[in-house]
Amino acid sequence: MTAPAVVPRSKASKRARLRMRAGAVLVDGFFRGASRLGRLHPLANPQRHGVTVVRDVPYTDSAVPEHRLDIYCPTHATGPVPVVFYAHGGGFRILSKDTHWLMALAYARRGYVVVSINYRLAPQHPFPAAVQDACQAYVWMTRNIGAYGGDLSRLVLAGESAGANLATSLAIAACYPRAEPYARAVFDTGVVPGVVAPACGVLQVSDAQRFSRRKKIPVFIQDRLTEVEHAYVGALRGATAAQLELANPLLVLEQGRAPERPLPPFFAPVGTMDPLLDDTRRLKAALDRLGVPCQALYYPGEIHAFHAFVMRANARRCWRDTFAFLDEHLKA
Repeated sequence: MTAPAVVPRSKASKRARLRMRAGAVLVDGFFRGASRLGRLHPLANPQRHGVTVVRDVPYTDSAVPEHRLDIYCPTHATGPVPVVFYAHGGGFRILSKDTHWLMALAYARRGYVVVSINYRLAPQHPFPAAVQDACQAYVWMTRNIGAYGGDLSRLVLAGESAGANLATSLAIAACYPRAEPYARAVFDTGVVPGVVAPACGVLQVSDAQRFSRRKKIPVFIQDRLTEVEHAYVGALRGATAAQLELANPLLVLEQGRAPERPLPPFFAPVGTMDPLLDDTRRLKAALDRLGVPCQALYYPGEIHAFHAFVMRANARRCWRDTFAFLDEHLKA
């Protein structure tokens, strides 16, 4: 019997890199293309929904093009209205506030002033660039959103996937005094969100292999998860767990330390076919142990970021569930 050929490690590694690169191109192109096609629909026009958009507002004094945000304002609002601070997804390495116009519009047409942010992307800008930028945008919001009719006493931190990670990290920064200067700046504003809404979150970036250890998942999916880890924290191999805490906000909550300020209620929707499902389950368990209200809803058969595909019944149900939770916890 002829022994099976052994592929040299270097060739196997090269094939894996090529496979990951090809998968990344496919996924990146799909999401960008879907967003562009969606914007062609007549209902994508904010004015059709009574919403005006102020685009590309700088939230720092830098000339960095990513340090911009959009503000979606309900046109017919009377008096101060609740605020949604939204961080887009994309695995910390792709997409933008412009690809996530639908999320911002969905909140704004419901009557929220929405701050939809850009942030620097990996691998060119690895951790902590994204969370540092999110913190700076948060501080800008606390100082300026009143001019747009926003009521900070009814503030929602929201995002999906990587944006859910950033929303959760911001909640931690608002409630725990931390050593990182950018996180401390959030704490020092004294503004604590009323609700956090992390949808289908990648709440721990490190140890992407944990998903395939739990159950067998397709190689294509594992590649995408590994890609996120390598891009965002791969350059920090020597970093300690403490140094990576705001890349892994789930691990912070699982430590069980009582916050200095009460953590707000969480609403965490996810599809049962989402490979990140277990992070939401762990989030729910960690918040339960801390005594923090958390409604985690699991939508049968749905994939990652399913709520963006609003033609689907479960997507519409998810948005209804989201607004019901916000209405309950953001009473004036």
